[in-house]
Amino acid sequence: MIKNSILLLLLGGISVASAQTKFKPEDTEFYTPVPKVVTTEVNKAPSDALILFDGKNLQQWVSEKDSVSKADWTVENNILTVKPGSGAILTKEKFEDFQMHIEWKSPEVIKGEGQGRGNSGIFLQGLYELQVLDNNNNKTYTNGQAGSLYKQTPPLVEARKNAGEWHTYDILYSAPRFNKDGHLIKRALVTVLHNGVVVQYNTELQGTTEYIGLPRMVAHGAGPIALQDHGDLVSYRNIWIRKL
Repeated sequence: MIKNSILLLLLGGISVASAQTKFKPEDTEFYTPVPKVVTTEVNKAPSDALILFDGKNLQQWVSEKDSVSKADWTVENNILTVKPGSGAILTKEKFEDFQMHIEWKSPEVIKGEGQGRGNSGIFLQGLYELQVLDNNNNKTYTNGQAGSLYKQTPPLVEARKNAGEWHTYDILYSAPRFNKDGHLIKRALVTVLHNGVVVQYNTELQGTTEYIGLPRMVAHGAGPIALQDHGDLVSYRNIWIRKL
C-alpha cells in the first residue's frame, strides 16, 4: 500500500513536471491591471495620500463633542498640540484599511509618572487605541506603554528616544469584518513601526479599547482616526493616510 502511494506521488510529480515544460514564459505574464503611479520624496507624503495635518490648519478634523464643531486644539509653528479639556479630535473622513504616518512628541515640561506622563493616544477607526506616552524612565504596565495597543498587547520592543525628541508611528491597519448579522468574520490586524522599528506585527485586536474590563466586540463599518485629549500637552505633526 505504501509502495503504491509513493508510486502515485512520483507519477504525479512527473506529470506536473511534464506540464511545466509545455509552458512558454509569456503564458504566465499579464499586463493588466496596471498599478497606478505613486510618487514619493524624502520626508514628504506619497502623492496619493490624504494629508490630515500639514502644519497649517485643522480642516480635516472636528471635535469629538458633536463630530461637527471645529477641532479646538492649538496649531503653532507647524505643530498640533493637545488643548487640555477640549476633548479628542476626529477626522471628518472615515476609514477601513489604511496606511498611516504620524509624528508625536512629549510635552516640553514633563510632569507626573506612569499613565500621567505625556499621555495621549491614536484611535484607529475611533475604537482601537495605539498608545502615546513618555516612556523615558517611566514605569507603567507594559500593555499601556508607548507602542502598545492599549490594555491589550505590549510592543515587541521599546523604541525609545530621548525626552523632547520626535517619535514616528507608521501604521498598517486591516479593519475587522462583520457579516450582515453583525457577527465577526475577521479580526482587525495592525502592524506598527515605532521610529522605524516593528513593535506590532500583524497583531490581532481583541475588540474595542476599554479602560476597565475586557475588550468588547462591536460590529461597525468605517470609522475616523481620533487623537486623544488626556490632559497632557502632547504634540503632533506630519499626519497623512492612504486608503488601502
